Amino acid sequence: MTTSMTTATPPPVAPTGDHHDLAIVLFAVVVLVTLGITVLVGRRGSAAEDFYAGGRDFTPLQNGFALSGDYLSAASFLGVAGLIALYGYDGVLYSIGFLVAWLVVLMLVAELVRNAGRYTLADVLALRLRRRSVRAAAGGASVVVTLLYLVAQMVGAGSLIALLLGTNSVQARTWSIIAVGGLMIVYVTVGGMRATTWIQIVKAFLLVVGSVVLTVLLMVRFHGDLGELVRQAAQHSGAGQRYLEPGLKYGTTLTSRLDFFSLGLALVLGTAGLPHILSRFYTVPTARAARRSTVWAIGLVGGFYLMAIALGLGATALIGSAEVRHANSAGNTAVPLLALVLGGGNGSTGGVVLFALISAIAFATILAVVAGLTLASSAAFAHDIWAGVWRGRPRRRRRRADAAPASRLSGEGDVSEQQEVVVARIAAVGIGAAAIVISLYAQHLNVAFLVGLAFAVAASANLPVLLYSLFWRRFTARGAIWSVYGGLIPAIVLVTFSPVVSGTKEALFPGVDFHWFPLENPGIISIPLGFLAGWIGTLISPEPADADRFAELEVRALTGAGAV
Repeated sequence: MTTSMTTATPPPVAPTGDHHDLAIVLFAVVVLVTLGITVLVGRRGSAAEDFYAGGRDFTPLQNGFALSGDYLSAASFLGVAGLIALYGYDGVLYSIGFLVAWLVVLMLVAELVRNAGRYTLADVLALRLRRRSVRAAAGGASVVVTLLYLVAQMVGAGSLIALLLGTNSVQARTWSIIAVGGLMIVYVTVGGMRATTWIQIVKAFLLVVGSVVLTVLLMVRFHGDLGELVRQAAQHSGAGQRYLEPGLKYGTTLTSRLDFFSLGLALVLGTAGLPHILSRFYTVPTARAARRSTVWAIGLVGGFYLMAIALGLGATALIGSAEVRHANSAGNTAVPLLALVLGGGNGSTGGVVLFALISAIAFATILAVVAGLTLASSAAFAHDIWAGVWRGRPRRRRRRADAAPASRLSGEGDVSEQQEVVVARIAAVGIGAAAIVISLYAQHLNVAFLVGLAFAVAASANLPVLLYSLFWRRFTARGAIWSVYGGLIPAIVLVTFSPVVSGTKEALFPGVDFHWFPLENPGIISIPLGFLAGWIGTLISPEPADADRFAELEVRALTGAGAV
C-alpha cells in the first residue's frame, strides 16, 4: 500500500452533468427492455394460474433469482451501503437482520406454504379455517402491508431518480413517481406473474453483476488488503475508531437500543409474512423446488450483503462520510458516488459510464420491486377479498371436510378464473393509482418508517396466524381473526403515536407533538400482541378446532399430497 493512499484525503465528488445524460439513456434502455419482456411473456397465457403463479414452471434457480430480486429493493442496494458508509459497525448490524430473516423463511414456511396454498397467504389459512371472515382479515392485512411497502418504494424512487439525474426539484420527483407508477401498472396488467418474475430475474442478475464489478474494482484499488480498507474507512469517517464500534447510530441510550431491537425483530420475522415473498413459492412446480429456491435466494442475498458491506466501507474510505452525507443525508448515493470514483472520477469516461450503469441498475431495482408489490396486492384483493368474500357464496354445511369440491377448499364462490383475473388487473390499476396519489402527497415527508412499518405489520399480523395455522392443532377461526387484527391494529396505532409522526424535526408532522410511544418501530410490542391475541381468541372460541381439517392440512403441508 502506498503512502499517498494512506494519507490522502478523499477526493471531492460533486456531481457533473455528463453522467446524468448517460444515466437517462440507460434508464430508457431499462424501460424498453422490461416493457419488451412484459409484452413478449404476457402473451403466453391469461389463466389465473398464469397471472398469479406464472404457470408454476419456473426452476429453483430462476425462482431463487426472482426471490432475491423481490427482496433486494433500492433500499437494500443503496440504503444499506449508505448506512455502512455513514455509521460503520451499526450499519453492518442493520444489514444482518435482512439476511437472518431468510433462515426463518427456509426453516418454517417455504415448503409448507407451497404445499398448503394456491396463490396467496389466505389460501393457506382457508384450507383449514374455512370462514370468509378469516380470508377477509388475511387479505386485508396483505393489502395494507404491500401498500405501505409500495408507497415507501415509490416515494424513495421519486427522490432517488431525481437525485441521480442531477436535480431535486418537486417537478422531477413528481414525474418520477408518476412514471414509475405507470410502468408498474403496465407490467402487472399486461404480464402478470410471469412477466414480473422475468423482470425480477433480469434485475437480480444485473444487481449481482454490478455489485461484483464494483467490489472487484474496490479490491483492486486496495490490492486485496481488507485491513487497509477498514483502516482507511475509519480514518475518513470523521469518527475514528468509533466507526468500527457499536453505538455510532444505535445504542447510545436505552430507548435507541430498544428501538434497534424492535427494528431487528421486525426485519427478521417480517420477511416470512411479506405477501409478495410468499407468493413466489407458488411459481415453482413442487415444494422441494420451493425449498431449493429459498436456498438459492439465501446464497444470492448473503453474497450481496457481503459485497454491500465492502462497498459501504469503500465509499467511506475513498469519498468520506462527510461527502456522502453532503450528497444525500441518508447516504443513498454512496454506491453511485463510489462507482464514479472507482471508474476514474469526474470527467473520466470510465467514471461516467460506471456511474450511469449503477444508476440504471438502481432504476431497474425500483421498477421490479414495485411491480412485485402491486401484483401481490392486486392478487390479495381479487382472489381473497373479491372472489373469496364479496362474491363467495355461503356453502351448505357438510359432514366431512373432504366432501367439499376442490374448488371450494379455499373459500371461493361461483367466480370463473377469467372474471377473477379481470378484477385483479382492474385492482392493479386502482392500487397503482392510489399508490401514486399517496406518494405524491407524501413526497415531502420522511417516509423511511414505512418500510419498517411494513415489516412490523407483516410480522405482527401475518406471521402469527400463519405459524398458528400450520403448527397448532387447537387453533380456531376466532383465533385467526384475533391474531390478524391483534397485530395489525396495535402496529398502526403505535406508529401513529410515535416520534416518526410527531414530536421531532424529522417527523411527518414536525410542527405538532402528540406522541407518547417512544420507539420508532412497534415490532417489540405489536409482534407479541399478534401471537397473544391469537392464543386468547382460540382459548375463548365457542367452537373447538376441527381435528380432521388440521390433519388434512398437516398431511398436505408435510407431504404435498393434494397440493396444486
